[in-house]
Amino acid sequence: MVDDAGRDGTGDETAGESRDAVPPSSYALVALGAVSYLLLMANWFALAAFLEPIGRGLGLSDTQAGALVGAVPLTYVPLSLLSGLALDRIGARRGIALAVGIFGVAQLLRSATTGFAGMLATTVLFAVGATGITFGLPKLVASVFPSRLLGTMSTVYILGSYAGTATAYSVGRAILGPALGGWRPTFRVLAAAALAFLVVWLPVAAWHARRHGTPYGGDAESSFALGSLRADVASVFSHRVMRLLVVVGTVYLLLSHSLQGWLPTLAGARGATTARAATVATLFVVGQAAGTVVVPPLSDRLGRRRGAVVACGGAALLGVAGLALGGGVLAASVAAVVVGTGVGGVSPLVRAIPTEIDEIGPALTATAVSLVFAVGELGGFFGPLFVGGLRDLTGSFLPGLAVLGVGALAMVAAGLRLPEI
Repeated sequence: MVDDAGRDGTGDETAGESRDAVPPSSYALVALGAVSYLLLMANWFALAAFLEPIGRGLGLSDTQAGALVGAVPLTYVPLSLLSGLALDRIGARRGIALAVGIFGVAQLLRSATTGFAGMLATTVLFAVGATGITFGLPKLVASVFPSRLLGTMSTVYILGSYAGTATAYSVGRAILGPALGGWRPTFRVLAAAALAFLVVWLPVAAWHARRHGTPYGGDAESSFALGSLRADVASVFSHRVMRLLVVVGTVYLLLSHSLQGWLPTLAGARGATTARAATVATLFVVGQAAGTVVVPPLSDRLGRRRGAVVACGGAALLGVAGLALGGGVLAASVAAVVVGTGVGGVSPLVRAIPTEIDEIGPALTATAVSLVFAVGELGGFFGPLFVGGLRDLTGSFLPGLAVLGVGALAMVAAGLRLPEI
C-alpha cells in the first residue's frame, strides 16, 4: 500500500518553496481522487437506477426495496466516526485505495446475489468502502493543499460525485443495461471499472507520497491506541465550531436527500407531466452543480467562510419558500434551482472548514468530517420520511416543506455564529 508520510517527514518540500508553490502533481492527484468519487457514485446509484428490475428478479417487496436504497446512508450513522478515525491514522492515499477495493468487491458480490438478505449484506459492505471515499478525499485535499485552496479543490471531487450519480442513470441504466442484458452484467462492469482504477491510483499515489509527502499535514504520528482514539474524538466533539458544522451538515443532508426523493412527486402534484417533473428534479441537480462551482472558490478568494454558509442557508430557505408558495411548475423550477444552489454551495464547505480549525487541522480532518456525516445522515434518512409521512397525514407537501424551511433557517443561524477562520 501507499505510504502517506512520504520520504522522511513533511517539512522538506515546503522549506525552500513559497506558500504559493503547489506541485502540479497534487492537482492531478485530486483530479484522480474525483474519479474515485465518480466510480463510487456510479456503483452506489446503480442500485436505485435498476431498482425495478432488481425488485422483480429478487422478488422484493416495496419495503425491502426501500430498505436497500436507504441502507448505505443509514450505515454511515454508526460507521462514520470509526472510518474517520482509521483514515486519520492510515492516511488518505492508502485509505482511498482500500475503500475502492472494498466497494468494488462489494459491487461484484451484489451482482451475484439471489435474495434480499444477500443484497442487504453486500450493500452494507459497500457502505464500508463508501465512507473511505467520503472522508478520505477531504483529508487528501487537506494534506496536499494550503487552506486558501481548500474550498476550490473540494469542488473538484464534489463535481466527480455529481458526474457519478448521472453516470449511473445515463450510462448504466440507459446504455449498459440494454447493451449487456440487464443489471447483473452492468454491476459487474461497474465493479470492474472500480477495481481497474486501482491499477492507476496505486502507482500514482505511491509516487506522489515519495516525492511530496504530506506538506500540509501528516498522518505518521497517530496510532490506534485507545488513548489516542479517545483524545481525537474528544478534540472533535468538544469544539464549538464543529458543533455548529454538525448543524450545517445535518441540514445539508436533510435538504439534499428530501428534495432528491420528493421533487418529482411535488412537481407532479402541481400539474407537471412526468417529463416536466423529471426536469424539475434535474434543475435541482443543476443548481447544486452551480453552487458547488461558484460558492467555494469565491469563498476562498474572499477569505469568508461564515458569509458563504449564511448565503447558502439563505438561498436554501428562499428556494424552499418558493416550493411551498409557488403555484405552478415554472415557480417550482426556479425554486429548485435556487435551493439547489444553496445545497450545492455548502457541500464542499462542510468538508473544507474543519481543516481550517487550529485544533483540528489536516491531522483530524477525516474524523471531523465523519462526525458531521455520522449525525447528518440522520437528517438525510428522516427528512424524506417526514416529508412523506406528513403528506400522508395532511394530503399536502406544505408541512414537510415547512420542516425543510426550519432546517434552512437553522443553517443560517449556525452560519451566523461561525467565527471567521
